[in-house]
Amino acid sequence: MDVPGDIRGLWDRARVLSRTHPRTVDIGIALLVQAAMTMPFVVPRAPELPAATWQAYGLTTLTVLPLVWRRRAPLTVFAAILATSALYRLAVDGPGQPLPYTGLVAVYTIAALCPPRRRLATLLVLLVAVPVSVWLNTRSVRELTFSLFVFAAAYVFGRLVDTSRRANRIEAEQAAAQERARIAREMHDILSHAVSLMIVQAEAGPVAVRTAPERAEAAFDAISETGRDAMVQLRRMLGVLREEPEGDRAPREPQPGIAALPGLLERVRAGGLEVTYEETGAVRALGDATGMTVHRIVQEALTNTVKHAAARRAHIHLTYGEAGLGITVTDDGRGARTPAAGGHGLVGVRERAAAHGGLATTGPGPDGRGFELRVELPLEPARKGER
Repeated sequence: MDVPGDIRGLWDRARVLSRTHPRTVDIGIALLVQAAMTMPFVVPRAPELPAATWQAYGLTTLTVLPLVWRRRAPLTVFAAILATSALYRLAVDGPGQPLPYTGLVAVYTIAALCPPRRRLATLLVLLVAVPVSVWLNTRSVRELTFSLFVFAAAYVFGRLVDTSRRANRIEAEQAAAQERARIAREMHDILSHAVSLMIVQAEAGPVAVRTAPERAEAAFDAISETGRDAMVQLRRMLGVLREEPEGDRAPREPQPGIAALPGLLERVRAGGLEVTYEETGAVRALGDATGMTVHRIVQEALTNTVKHAAARRAHIHLTYGEAGLGITVTDDGRGARTPAAGGHGLVGVRERAAAHGGLATTGPGPDGRGFELRVELPLEPARKGER
């Protein structure tokens, strides 16, 4: 039996219940405190101790009742508990409690939910109320020390819970921001690539109509195919964000990976760019995330070439190493001074590479001509016999 794991599971479920049904949790806490404060009234008592009367028990219940509203008005609840506790001490000679349960819950709530000024006011009140309560009860230094300790512990526990809640909220906000950035990057890559190819084909279409009608027909087919492919990819991506009833949920295809590269290269070739593709090393299967990253990097590199480089040829080279994959995209265009070197597209390439623990660099192509993008992605070492 994994006791720590079971305790953590119960704690996580309690946190979820506290967020979804706070009033139910507060009622449960009030009932639990009431049960604890009932114990001195039901256990046998020595004759010299104060009698456990119904009047005293009713006032005890009145002390617990404000806990039901502890989240809505923590300071008001704290003041009500102080007032009813003082009334119990001064007006009724009833059984005492081993712990100030209601006060501890109220202090914890204030520490966990209230702003600094209200927390400071509560601490100042405690510094007066605790010694007064001890003086009215036993006038014992031991009781004073113990009371201060348990109230300090309740306050510290409340602050720890608030700190953990803030950390979780910040983590969730950061995760949401990263997801928004990822979606924006995906949409940029899909739309930028598709629109760039469609513009190139549309500009070449009128010339081809006059000189080579068969090429014009191929150009318009390429525009149509590129548009359809972009729509399919956008549906895949946005379909993950759309919540649908179970019965209406359509199967979602994975994002394109290595297997989709031939189709990508054919669409680029249809725009007039001569593209060659080469793989070296021990070629092996890649995970879905890595495969999609490779596809997007090649797609963005070719998009930049089409948009900015005025190139005639591009070469894609994938190098499979023992523990890494190298991606090299070169062209014979304008070179590293092209705007592509600092555009949003290559920023996205660097972000994709960094997300996988890799590195992306750019510079002049072979012999100083053209432009070259180099990306290194770490991979799990290949197992023996694996291709």
